[in-house]
Amino acid sequence: MKRHIVLLAALCLYSSISLFAQTVRGTVLDTQSEPVAYANIALYNATDSSLVKVELSDDDGKFKIDQLQQANYWLEVSYVGMPSYTSEVFDLQEDYEMGALKLEASNVELEEVTVVAKRPLLEVKPDKMVFNVEGSINASGNDALQLLRKAPGVIVDNNDRITMLGKSGVRIYIDGKPSPLTGEELASYLKTIQASEIDNIEIITNPSAKYDAEGSGGIINIKMKKDKRHGTNASVNMSYSQGERHRYNGGITSNYRSKQFNLFGNYSYYDGANTNFNKIYREQNSLFFDQYSDSEGGWSGHNFKAGADYFINKKHTIGVMVNGNVGVDDWANVSRTEIGMMEDNKVDSLLIAENRSDEESSNLNLNLNYQFDNGKGSTVNIDFDHGRFRNDAMAFQPNTYKDASGLEVLSVRNYRNNTPTDIDIYTAKVDVEQPFLEGKLGYGAKVALVETNNTFDFYNAFSTGDVLDINRSNTFAYTENVNAAYLNFNRQFEKFGVQAGLRMEQTNSEGNLTSFVTSNDNNVKRNYLDFFPSAGLTYQLNAKNSFQLTYSRRINRPSYQDLNPFEDKLDELTFERGNPFLNPEYTQSFQLTHTFNYFLNTSISYSHTTDLISRITDIADINATTITWLNLADQRSYSINVSGSVPVTKWWNSYTNITGYYLDNRADFEDGKRIDISQPSMNVYSQHTFTLPWDLSFEVSGWFNTASVWEGNFRSRPQGSMDVGLGKKILDGRGNLRVAFSDVLNTNNWDVRSTFGDLYIRASGGWDSQRVSINFSYSFGNNQVKSRRRSTGLEDEKKRIKD
Repeated sequence: MKRHIVLLAALCLYSSISLFAQTVRGTVLDTQSEPVAYANIALYNATDSSLVKVELSDDDGKFKIDQLQQANYWLEVSYVGMPSYTSEVFDLQEDYEMGALKLEASNVELEEVTVVAKRPLLEVKPDKMVFNVEGSINASGNDALQLLRKAPGVIVDNNDRITMLGKSGVRIYIDGKPSPLTGEELASYLKTIQASEIDNIEIITNPSAKYDAEGSGGIINIKMKKDKRHGTNASVNMSYSQGERHRYNGGITSNYRSKQFNLFGNYSYYDGANTNFNKIYREQNSLFFDQYSDSEGGWSGHNFKAGADYFINKKHTIGVMVNGNVGVDDWANVSRTEIGMMEDNKVDSLLIAENRSDEESSNLNLNLNYQFDNGKGSTVNIDFDHGRFRNDAMAFQPNTYKDASGLEVLSVRNYRNNTPTDIDIYTAKVDVEQPFLEGKLGYGAKVALVETNNTFDFYNAFSTGDVLDINRSNTFAYTENVNAAYLNFNRQFEKFGVQAGLRMEQTNSEGNLTSFVTSNDNNVKRNYLDFFPSAGLTYQLNAKNSFQLTYSRRINRPSYQDLNPFEDKLDELTFERGNPFLNPEYTQSFQLTHTFNYFLNTSISYSHTTDLISRITDIADINATTITWLNLADQRSYSINVSGSVPVTKWWNSYTNITGYYLDNRADFEDGKRIDISQPSMNVYSQHTFTLPWDLSFEVSGWFNTASVWEGNFRSRPQGSMDVGLGKKILDGRGNLRVAFSDVLNTNNWDVRSTFGDLYIRASGGWDSQRVSINFSYSFGNNQVKSRRRSTGLEDEKKRIKD
C-alpha cells in the first residue's frame, strides 16, 4: 500500500512538474531569409485569446518561450515596416519547434504602419537586469555617466564615483570588456560616450564564474549600439546641449557585410564645458575653515573604432578590432577660505587659492579574436588584447594669504606639478562552452599583465623660476600579473534551473617607489591565491511566478594610482596620499528575486565586505587635511528592490524602480579613531512615456535619493532631479528628432556631513545640471545589415585606471 502511495505521489509530482515544462522555439526571417532581430513575439491562449507572454527575437532572429503550461496557443510576430505574422492554433503537449517564420515585405509606407517593435525599458533576466535606454527621449544629449544616474539601483555621487545597491567596488564594462579606468579617469571617459551611441545597460549584481572576480559591488556592462542590417549602411547623429555652458557632439557609424566579410567602424567628436561650485566648512584643532570655490573647465576629443571579421565558414570566424580615444581638457578653480578661531567665531585671515590644470590623454586598444560555433551548443572564443593608456597633466597652484580685510597680503606660496602616467595592459583568454549532462558546461582561462609608471614632479614656483621639491617628487612603478581559470555548469530540471561555478585567481604584484627621500615603503610585493565560488537556483512556480536565488564571492583590488604613497597637493590646505599597503576587499553576496507576470520584480539582497577600501579625510597638521585610502574592517549591506513596467493605457506606459538599502560601516584604527556609521536609504527612478498624435511622444522621468552613507564616514543628504522631453519620427521614419530639458527643478545638488576624530566637515555643491538638449539621428542604406558583437579580454584591468 505504501509503495502505491509513493508511486502515486511521484506521478503527481511528475505531472505538476511537466505541466509547466513545455517550450516553444522558432526563428524570425525576412523576405530574403535573413534573421530579424528584436521582433515582438506574443503568445496567446487559444481559449480566451488572453496574452500569456511576450518575448523578443535575439540578434540571430531566434526566440524561445519556456515554462509553458500544456494548452492550446496561437502566436503573433510583429516588426516595424512588416505585416504581422499570425500562426494557426497549436496543441502544446511537449516542446514545440515552429521553425522559420517569414515576414513578408510591407506594401504600405512606413508612416502608415501601426505595429511598432519596442523593447521594454527594463528587462529582468536570470543573471542580470537590462536597462534599454535606446529610444528614450530624456537620454538625448546625455553622456554615459548621466545615464547611469537613471539606472536601477545605481548612484553617481558628487565626485562621479559609482555605487550599486549602496555598495562601491562596481566594475564598468564596455561591450562585455572591463575598462581599466577607475575614479576620475573613468568618469572622464564615460563623459565622452554619448547616449546616442548606447543601446542598453546591463546590471549584474552577482556575476558567474565566467566573469573576472574583480568588482565586489557587481558589474555594469554598457552595450554600444550595433547595426543589425545586411549589406551596406550608415547612420549619423548630432546633439547640442545648452546650460550655463554649451556642449555638442556628432558621430557616424557604418557597416558592410557580405557572406564572408564584415567591416565596421565609427567615429565621433565631442566638445563641451562645465561649471560647478563647492562650499566646504571644517573644524579642527580649535580652528574653523570656511571655503567657497567656483570651477570652470572644458574638454574636447575624438572616439574611434574600426574592425573586420572574416567568416571562414559557418563554424569559424576570425576578427581584428582597434578602438581608442584622444582628448584634451582644462580646468580652473578659484577658492576663498575664511580662517579663524572657533572660540571667537571671528575671521582673522583669508586664503585666496587657484588651481589651473591642463591634461592630454589617449588610449588605444587592439583585439584579435577567434570564434568557433558548431551550431549545436559548442563554442570556443579566444582573445588576445593590448591596451595602451597615456595621460599627461600639468597644474599651477598659486596661494595668497591675506588679513581679515582682504587688503594686506601676508604671504604667497605658489606650486606647479607635472604628473604623466603610462599604463600598458596585455591579456590572453579562452572561453569554451559545450553540452554536458543535459546542461551546459563552461570553462576557460585568462592571463593578464599590467605595467604602470606614474611620475610626480612637484615644484615650488618663484618669480625667478621653478625649483623641484625633492621631498614631494617621486616615480612609482607598479606591475601586476593575474592568472585565472574557471569552471561553470548550468542545467534546467523541469521547473528548476541550477548554475554553479568556481573561479581561481592567482595574483603577483610589485610596487616600486623611486624618490629623493628614503621611506619604509619603497618596495611592496604581494602574492596571493583566491577562490571565488558562485551559484544560482531558479524556480518557476507557475506561469506568472518565478524565483531566483544567487550567491557570489568577489574581490576589489586597489586602483594603481591609489597605491602610490607620495603626496599630491590638491590645494594649499588639502593633500591626497596613496597607500601601498592597501589590501584587496572581499565581498560575499546573496540575492533572492521574485518575478510576477513578467513585469513586477522584487529582490532582497545581503552582502558582507571585509577590508572595505574607503576614501578617508583626516587631520594632517594644525590647519591642513589629508585624503587617503584605508581598509575598513567591515561593511554590511541589506537591500530590497522593487521594479515594474506597467502600460497604464494604450497611450501611457510607465516604469518605476525603487531600491531600499541599509549600510553599516565599522572600523577601529590604531590612533583610537573609530568609524561606526549606519544609515537606511532609498533610491527611486520613474519614467512615463505618452504616445501623442502626429507621431509625437512625450516623456517625463525623475530620480530621488534619500539620505545615505557616502565614502567611509560621510552622511549625504537627499538629492534628486526631474527631466522632460519630446520626440518625433521624421523623414519617413529614418530620422529621429528629440528635445529634452534636464533637472527642471534645479534640485541636482549634493550635501554631506562627517565627524572623524577631532575633524568635522560640512560640504555642499552643484554643477551645470539644468540643461536643454536637442538630438537628431538619421539612418540610411540597407536596413538589414548585422555586424558581429564581441568583447575583448582587457576590460577588467582597464577599470582600475583612474583619471
